[in-house]
This record gives sequence, structure tokens and C-alpha cells, in this order.
Amino acid sequence: MHTRDIYKKLFSNNAVVAHRGAWKIKGLPQNSIESLREAMRLGCAGTEFDVHATADGVFILYHDNIYAGKNIENHTYAKLAETKLPNGEVLPTLDKALMEGMKQTDTRLFLEIKPSSTVEKTVICAEKIVNKVIEMGAQPWVFYISFEYEAIKRIKQLAPSSMVAYLNENISSEQLKSDRITGVDYNYNFFKENISLIKNAQYLDLSLNVWTVNSPEDMDLFLNHNFDYITTDEPELLLSKQKMTI
Repeated sequence: MHTRDIYKKLFSNNAVVAHRGAWKIKGLPQNSIESLREAMRLGCAGTEFDVHATADGVFILYHDNIYAGKNIENHTYAKLAETKLPNGEVLPTLDKALMEGMKQTDTRLFLEIKPSSTVEKTVICAEKIVNKVIEMGAQPWVFYISFEYEAIKRIKQLAPSSMVAYLNENISSEQLKSDRITGVDYNYNFFKENISLIKNAQYLDLSLNVWTVNSPEDMDLFLNHNFDYITTDEPELLLSKQKMTI
């Protein structure tokens, strides 16, 4: 077991992370509880979801900063939740997602902290999210990811054993290692254009994740490079491919 991920042995032994849940085949809303449950049913090693804070401090699952024509940061949860998801599901909260995730031990929760209007607000959100995860006892399930480096660093300060990965490519692997960041989580095109970075990250014992890998050829490439996690909109296909390589 890699020292970079003290909880990995608790979850499914594959590299598949369902991007915004497993939603595509069954036509489920992205970032819904049902798509999260489907990822768990499939036995994915992880399911990724995006988290924003509402005006009254409720953390919700949604990708964009605008929901039903309303800026999430400027509206209360009650107002936003008046509009249900296409499957009739109430706009899901982080609390609900964590509770669902903790019902099982196959699928980890890749929790992306979306940027707020300022870096300071994003860091405050990160602090509150970490406190919630700790309060609920959900630490083993959660792998934090974000495009905001200050938020990622703050999480490691508050919870040193937490798993965290950075989504931007503007920080060197050596600096990430120095700051005790668990790993890198970059777009597939960046890795394809910087293959040497893969070996360097592995040498530094950084966890490797890549997004969003949907073509069979790219799946083969990253499986062959022994990535820890591969985030995809096609978890069923990637699961079948990985079974063939085992």
C-alpha cells in the first residue's frame, strides 16, 4: 500500500472514479444522489461530485455556480431547492452525500470544492467542509480535490491525514510534495503532452488521477501507466477494461 493513501485498502481495488456519479447510461442527473448510488452499485473505487456553498451556508452538489438561473452563492438553500432535479430529486446536500457514502465501503467520495467568488471565501468553505467531514466521521471516505491551491493546503493543515489532490497544472510535483499534498489530478490532455510527469510523480510517491477519460484508447494509456485513479463519464466501460487487464 502506498503511504500516500492510508485509506485506499478499504475501497474497491480498481482505478475507476465516476465523474459526477454514474449517470450516463441510465440518464440520471449529474451530481445527484441517484448517480452516486449507481457508482456505488457498480463498485467504482470512487465517485466524484462538486460542492458549492449557498448564501445561508448549506453545501450542495452541483457543478456550475448557477442553478435554475440563480447564483448559488447569493441564494438560500430553500430558494434553490424549490427547483428539483430532472428525476424529481431534491437538490442534494453534502450531508446527504456523505451519509449515503458511509453506508458502504467500496466507493470513495471524491469531493471537489468549487471556487467561490474570492480565494478567501473558498478557503473558508474548505474549512467548514473539513469540519463537517470530521464531525460526521467520514474522513476515510473523502478524497478532497480543488482548483484552488490555498484551499487544498488549508485542508492539509486542518486534517493532516486527509487525502488531497490539486486540479491545476501550475505547481511543480516537487512543490506539491513539499506542501504534503497527496497527489495530482490533471486533465488527460496535459498528461498526454507531459508523459515524463507521470514517472516523476510516481517517483515522488504522489497519487495519480486523471480527468475526464472517455475514449477506449485513452483508458488503455492510463491503465498501462498504472494510474491510481481514472475519472470518467464511462465508468462501465472502464470497469470492463480494467477487469480484462487483471
